[in-house]
Amino acid sequence: MNEISSSVDEKEEQDKYTVLLPTYNERENLPIIIWLLVKYFTESNHDWEVIIIDDGSPDGTLDVAKELQEIYGSDRIVLCPREKKLGLGTAYVHGICNATGNFVIIMDADLSHHPKFIPKFIAKQKEGDYDIVTGTRYAGEGGVYGWDLKRKFMSRTANYITQLLLRPGITDLTGSFRLYRKRVFRQLILSCVSKGYVFQMEMMVRARKNNLTIAEVPITFVDRFYGESKLGGDEILGFLKGLAYLFATT
Repeated sequence: MNEISSSVDEKEEQDKYTVLLPTYNERENLPIIIWLLVKYFTESNHDWEVIIIDDGSPDGTLDVAKELQEIYGSDRIVLCPREKKLGLGTAYVHGICNATGNFVIIMDADLSHHPKFIPKFIAKQKEGDYDIVTGTRYAGEGGVYGWDLKRKFMSRTANYITQLLLRPGITDLTGSFRLYRKRVFRQLILSCVSKGYVFQMEMMVRARKNNLTIAEVPITFVDRFYGESKLGGDEILGFLKGLAYLFATT
């Protein structure tokens, strides 16, 4: 794999932040998360856009996204729908082709990641000119709310195993609320082969392997308000297989 380099020479007069928001059956959550994104980007005076990548949601998520585009404008809300679910990594690849920002933010659309932390991500990135800023549930004031003891135990155990085997140098390898330089993000995606939840882990492992600079910001993760969790037996099995792959190849 070609070495991935940071893009400190890609300074623009004004930074712009592209939020990549994959969705599947998020009809109830989407208007709320968009309103919150608009609120915090406006209050912090940052240039922004949101790219919604809907994977053929049967609940009408795309129709809601179109209404939001009419409200906020096509320059702020960009729609990149797909016919069906094709995986998280390919959703990001599909979305980033339309990104006009020089930074990319990835987050969940189900309100588990609160946009109030985005200004903190941006401030942290500028503080050290980092390539990546990632949210952490397991350091500082970070935490998880709304999970039962079983789910918390599973998450802690998964994080502990990944720390033990992969030694990524960050406290929350399985998280998915992050800010990247766009060029770094694109190169990392193209270098990754994992799918599902392991994809986020591989992104960080390969970032460390390529000596990219990473900072962490404590976040509070809140379980989804509407809809059902997409974590199931297949995802857990995929996590274990992916972990074994990363341990053997990185």
